[in-house]
Amino acid sequence: MQLGYIGLGLMGKSMARNLMKAGHSVTIHNRSRAAVDELVLEGAREAGTPFEVAQSSEVVFLSLPDTPDVEAVIFGTQGLRGGFRPGTILVDNSTIQPAASRRIATLLSADGVTALDAPVSGGDIGAREGTLAIMVGGPRPAFEAVLPLLQAIGKTITHVGESGAGQVAKACNQIMAAAQMVAMAELLILAQKSGVEPSRVVEAIRGGAAQCWTLDVKSPRLFAGNRQPGFKAHMMHKDLGIILETGRVYGVPLPMSAVNLQLYEAMLQMGMPGLDNSAVIGVYEALAGVQLALPA
Repeated sequence: MQLGYIGLGLMGKSMARNLMKAGHSVTIHNRSRAAVDELVLEGAREAGTPFEVAQSSEVVFLSLPDTPDVEAVIFGTQGLRGGFRPGTILVDNSTIQPAASRRIATLLSADGVTALDAPVSGGDIGAREGTLAIMVGGPRPAFEAVLPLLQAIGKTITHVGESGAGQVAKACNQIMAAAQMVAMAELLILAQKSGVEPSRVVEAIRGGAAQCWTLDVKSPRLFAGNRQPGFKAHMMHKDLGIILETGRVYGVPLPMSAVNLQLYEAMLQMGMPGLDNSAVIGVYEALAGVQLALPA
């Protein structure tokens, strides 16, 4: 198929690459040059504007930082909307406000364009390996039409419901993800300051009720001294803001997520916005006055 992909960041570049590996022709657009140059060498076609991407694509994917970025790419000057043809499907892999996804879907439907909100989870590793969890909101026929494409970038693909449902599912995912990152930071620093080897503690508890993806994937990176991003802390901070706003809209108290937002706010204020979301342990190191020691 003739596909478009806009937003070639930490995850988007790998997702676009996997669509290319599946045999599709992919037209790309991105604000920074390095990812574009890399994928063009691998066979992608570059477009100068989102408008040009829309003109040449049957399905357009987005992977952008936040709601204003998505809206600007779709509705801004030289945006996608002007180049869309009736029958085009937009697949938004960004994490944005559910209400915004619903608004976008309504506006584009007037042009004969179907929008699917399809945020993903699994970090840079899942993006590279094509094993992402993808949660999709929007009309079922459009979901079924693009399912083979989603299977090129993800492993667990779920049609959650109508427009916005994918974003609600992603908000729920991020409630759990943030809670796990914070809980891991607490237990590691508690072990460290109690004089017990944190890596041994993780080894001991991973076989029981505490087992989770975060302990399996993130703790080895911390023990290796690697706090570089698989998912950047400032993006987790942004997602927690979306969670609290969604809770406000629907009248749901979310006190744990509010506390976790403050911990990530502290992380940003301490100069760590570009580190991994697991590096929230740095806030606990500062509060407890102890550094996580690397295993011998």
